[in-house]
Amino acid sequence: MIINAEKLALGRIATVAAKQALLGEDVKIINCKKAVITGNKRAILKHYMHRLELGQPQQGPFVQRRPDFFVKRTIRGMLPKKKDRGRSALSRVRCFIDAPETVQANDKILNMPVPKRSGKRLLTVGELCMHLGDKR
Repeated sequence: MIINAEKLALGRIATVAAKQALLGEDVKIINCKKAVITGNKRAILKHYMHRLELGQPQQGPFVQRRPDFFVKRTIRGMLPKKKDRGRSALSRVRCFIDAPETVQANDKILNMPVPKRSGKRLLTVGELCMHLGDKR
């Protein structure tokens, strides 16, 4: 299954991907930097900037700064990662920042509905990661 994350809500993507991975299907998520987090931009940025300030840099808690790792970490939060079936499900999930060349035009791409929010209340994962310190 291939999920195009462009203009889709991150939580909805993560639930679908986690459920399909637990069922044994390989899941590829493309265009991760164009996924959307709904809500107040300032509140979202404040939340993740605060998480960066917590703890010590080598001991965590860690905040992923690359969009593909950020999306995969969100999916990991919806899996039973301490059990064998959760670890194997996470290994079946692949995330890509952009659409790679390996994705063919005839591959089945899952298109989900776009969130019904205005442009002012949306923050893309790429923008969030840029504020957190992504070097791309």
